[in-house]
Amino acid sequence: MGVNTRRRTRIVLGVLIVVAVAALADGMHLWRLHRWNAAIAADPPVAVGNPPPAELQFALAHAQAASGATDEALKRYRALQGDTPLGQAARYNSANLLMRQAIEVRGGAQPGLAIPLLELAKEGYREVLRNDPGQWDARYNLERAQRLLPDPDESLAAPADGRRDAERAVTTMRGYSPGLP
Repeated sequence: MGVNTRRRTRIVLGVLIVVAVAALADGMHLWRLHRWNAAIAADPPVAVGNPPPAELQFALAHAQAASGATDEALKRYRALQGDTPLGQAARYNSANLLMRQAIEVRGGAQPGLAIPLLELAKEGYREVLRNDPGQWDARYNLERAQRLLPDPDESLAAPADGRRDAERAVTTMRGYSPGLP
């Protein structure tokens, strides 16, 4: 009986140690998350850690965009753009910010300044769709940007030198002999 009791005691102590280590790890994780949330909620938001994790940078960029600091938010989003899912979300959000800016500028005194913003937004949406064709939100926003500023039609563009095509037209016609030997 004494050996059985010792064995049970060791097993119980081992389980308690494992549970204590797991609780400590969870506590550290929760403390880190609380610190990140406090950094995001601070006015102005501050970065925690060197370098801050990508998720925290994304949240800071989102908070800056919500507060109206679009240029700072765009800088943070651009730093995150990559092939990861978080990078794709950053690219989508930056395209949305550019689209909002373009709509605001378009309604102002100089609507022509919205053209480069719309072009950048369309390029951002296209990049998101290249990596994930099933991203319906990006597809919808690209269509909306296309309605605001359609892409130029390449078939309507006039040739640079119309005379060159006129000379070539006779020689490319079938069944016509210009009388050459």
